Amino acid sequence: MEETLPKSGFVSIVGRPNCGKSTLLNRLVGEKISIVTDKPQTTRNVIRGILTRDEGQIVFLDTPGIHKPAHRMNERMMKFVRESMSEVDVILLVVDSTEPFGRGDEFTLSLLKPLPKPKLLLLNKIDRIQKKNLLPMIERYSKLAEFKEVIPISALTGENSEPLVKLILDQLEPGPAFYPTDELTDQPARSIAAEVIREKLIILTRQELPYSMAVVIDQFEETAKISRIFATIYVERDSQKGIVVGRGGQLLKQVGTEARLELEKFFEQKIYLELHVKVKKGWRDDEGVLRNLGFT
Repeated sequence: MEETLPKSGFVSIVGRPNCGKSTLLNRLVGEKISIVTDKPQTTRNVIRGILTRDEGQIVFLDTPGIHKPAHRMNERMMKFVRESMSEVDVILLVVDSTEPFGRGDEFTLSLLKPLPKPKLLLLNKIDRIQKKNLLPMIERYSKLAEFKEVIPISALTGENSEPLVKLILDQLEPGPAFYPTDELTDQPARSIAAEVIREKLIILTRQELPYSMAVVIDQFEETAKISRIFATIYVERDSQKGIVVGRGGQLLKQVGTEARLELEKFFEQKIYLELHVKVKKGWRDDEGVLRNLGFT
């Protein structure tokens, strides 16, 4: 009997902002490798998550939410989305099933429709809706684009995540692993640190700051016993700096503490973390800052 070779391939996770792409990536990989908040456009770069099984290796690309750009940063984010969809073997379109169909969905489908890749439609957050509401959604999307399969899922609870993995593997060709079997992500340590800090900022400020905040790692010194991380948080206005720092510096201290604890758990070693806040008006259109953030 002919031996079946393990499969491998790249899979892009796309969808509108706040539809649950990062939660799904973390669920499929089995570890938190992409930050998650309830704010749209939390993901700014493409985050790779790696799932390796006996049947093969799937490299997932978590992408920024699909939107119409207003700044250079947003333009770069959408460039990442388009590139990720053109370079992968399978595309997963994640849809928030609790939200009504709108222009943003039409725009998203217009980007996907011309691509000759296998596409799977994932109706997410089914733990929050009545199942009878799914059929009209399935019918609508099926008329507007061609999908190999439509799968109702809950990235939060994991419902139907296992059938999804099997279905993805069915779409992939035999091939070697792209990454070592024990790797979960190819993100460099500096990027992971910056993302964890930014997640804590978004959660703790609870303000409309996700779009006007950036975290740049100035230094990352690794030793066997401890890693020392020095980071700058960029905001656009003095009032925003006041929010981030907090009364008596308490909020910034809390951000540092929570980020440090999560990074120690992730890297499995002691972390020294030092944060500074700088005001830089219009940084989202500043090529130098964007370059430091990886928007090249």
